[in-house]
Amino acid sequence: MKHLSLAVATLCAASMLMASGGHKEKAETKKGMNEYQRVVHIGTEASKKLLKTLGGNLKKRMKAGGPEEALKFCAMNAADLTAKVDRELGEDVSIKRITLKPRNPANEAQGDEKAVLEALETLNREHVKLPGHLVQKTPEGYKYYKPLVIKKKVCLKCHGTNIDPKLEATIDKHYPTDKARGYKMGDLRGAIVVTIKK
Repeated sequence: MKHLSLAVATLCAASMLMASGGHKEKAETKKGMNEYQRVVHIGTEASKKLLKTLGGNLKKRMKAGGPEEALKFCAMNAADLTAKVDRELGEDVSIKRITLKPRNPANEAQGDEKAVLEALETLNREHVKLPGHLVQKTPEGYKYYKPLVIKKKVCLKCHGTNIDPKLEATIDKHYPTDKARGYKMGDLRGAIVVTIKK
């Protein structure tokens, strides 16, 4: 219970606004959305775009050559595809993936983002249903977080506890510092973070 209270306190201290659909702000934008709704809209669309880009390509590789082909594709292309989506979002919006257990060290959560993920992980471990997204106010604007929970068994082929030895060797070759194993269904894998400037 102590860990659960600490997780909730961490999210509150980080100025989180959980989407409940009932949040109102006085200042309306020209398009009829208040600031919070605008941030949620941008974050939702940006994260959908990244998930569709990465997920669609990954699915094709899985069909073509199984988990090993998908893993090689991720190693060679995931960072570039994320950067491409990031560029397409414009200079006031940026996107990335973060995790506490990175396969690619560039995706390791740092600072306040790490604190948010740790809090979400504690809530998930305590069987508290995670929100679809969180919004954090920052001095420069906002951060929109979309928690990524393992919901498909296929994810465990590369990230689970019983990885095929041949595939494990391929993981070790491409990701010598890999920490992204040992997951089970329902675990928090990480989050997509969309940073939105004011």
